[in-house]
Amino acid sequence: MSLASWFRWNEPPNRISQRNPTEMVVETLMMELNWQIKQAEKQQRERENEYRKIKTGVDYGWLVSYPKQSYDISPGERLQLEDMCTKIHPSYCGPVILRFRQLVAEYEPEVQEVSRLFRSVLQEAAEKIKEEEEAKKLARQWNTKNKTSLSLTTFKSRSRISPFISDIKTISEDVERGTQPTRRVWSMPEFRNAK
Repeated sequence: MSLASWFRWNEPPNRISQRNPTEMVVETLMMELNWQIKQAEKQQRERENEYRKIKTGVDYGWLVSYPKQSYDISPGERLQLEDMCTKIHPSYCGPVILRFRQLVAEYEPEVQEVSRLFRSVLQEAAEKIKEEEEAKKLARQWNTKNKTSLSLTTFKSRSRISPFISDIKTISEDVERGTQPTRRVWSMPEFRNAK
C-alpha cells in the first residue's frame, strides 16, 4: 500500500465554482438579508438605550446582555424570498445588494420592515430583468426582419427604371412644353429637359 493514497496530494482541489450560479446568488442575497436584519436589531437596541438614558438619566447598558438574534423571518416568507432570489441573474446580484444597502441606509427601517424592503428591491430587479429580456427579444426580431429585407434590396432586376426618361406621353408633359420655363433663383441649379 502506497503512502500517496493516505495523503490527498494527488487529488484535484475542490472548487467552489462547481456549484450552480443560481444557488450562489440565492445564498449571497439571503446572507445579505440576514446581515441587514442583525444590523437593524443593533440599531433598534441602540435607539432603545438612548431613549432609556434620556428617560431615566442613568445608563444601565453595561448590565444588559442581548441575545445574538431575536428576530427571524417566518419559514414561509423565507421560502418566498428565496424563490424571488432564484429569478435574479448573477450579473444583477451586486447591483441588488447595493440598492438594498442604499435603501436600508436611507430609510433606517425597523427589524420587521427589512424583509419587506428586501422584497421590493427583488421585485424591482426582476422587473428590470424582464424589461431587458423583452428589449433583447425585440432587437433579435428586428435584426432578423432587417436581414430578410436587406436580402430583397440586394436583388438586382434586369429592367432598369429611369424616372426622367419616359416614352409615355402625359398631359402634364404637354402643358409643360407649351409654357416657357421660369428662371430659378441664382443659388439653385437649373434643370432642363434635353430631348
